[in-house]
Amino acid sequence: MPTEPAKILGSIRLAVGLGAWLTPNLAGRLFGLQSAENPQLPYMARLFGIRDVALAVGTAQTTGPSRRVWWQIGIACDLADAVAAYLGGRNGTLSKATVVLAGGTAVAAAALGAAAMQADDARPA
Repeated sequence: MPTEPAKILGSIRLAVGLGAWLTPNLAGRLFGLQSAENPQLPYMARLFGIRDVALAVGTAQTTGPSRRVWWQIGIACDLADAVAAYLGGRNGTLSKATVVLAGGTAVAAAALGAAAMQADDARPA
């Protein structure tokens, strides 16, 4: 039985991932990206989207040590996303609002992943 943080993060990953895959321009705009000026955005959004779907499915379909690895991979991806947002803000390719929105979402996802992993670790086998 998944823990509450696991259910929340899994639902978010599926919604965001499917949204990015199916409607990449809309997903980009929701994160403050200039989709009309960047014709490559749909491709990049779909790469991100399928990754989030894979992370959601991986954590939902595994247990024990295998699931812990999925949590760790997800946390690493989320932290890398946060760093990417910071770097985009620093070099001026992302607006401050986008840095806060995208970076904050990534940090929140990493925190949820850590909470879910900790809850799994605390559950009796």
